[in-house]
Amino acid sequence: MTTVHQGNLTARNKKFAVVASRFNDFITARLVEGALDTLIRHEADEKNIEVWKVPGSFEIPALAKRIAASKKFDAVICLGCVIRGDTPHFDYVAAEAAKGIAQVSMSADVPVIFGVITADNLEQAVERAGAKAGNKGKDAAETAIEMANLYANLVK
Repeated sequence: MTTVHQGNLTARNKKFAVVASRFNDFITARLVEGALDTLIRHEADEKNIEVWKVPGSFEIPALAKRIAASKKFDAVICLGCVIRGDTPHFDYVAAEAAKGIAQVSMSADVPVIFGVITADNLEQAVERAGAKAGNKGKDAAETAIEMANLYANLVK
């Protein structure tokens, strides 16, 4: 019989770090709110959740790497928002944030979750931060819970 492993959505006794960009705070604050609400609804204790603010999405991977290496947390949730403007700056920041978080995720001993919105305009960002398209902070928190439980199953 084939064994199938699947994470569950119980955050009880798990510790989470949320690394969030201050840039575009009117969006990222909603992502953080969605993540915190989700973690608590899934039985995480507030004292086991820490939010770390960085200047922008470009800085998220560097701090996420150090937090993951600290071994104090069961998962790291990375939240930010990059909105396209009139210059190529968007392309550089969005690509490097995504690539950096992916690199940290692959080398860390805990799940490092990508929750950075990349939007062509403010309307798209708002939709992904709690409007029509849901809340990407909530989605990232659910992924973090499930992945933290899968990682924990590997050490049993």
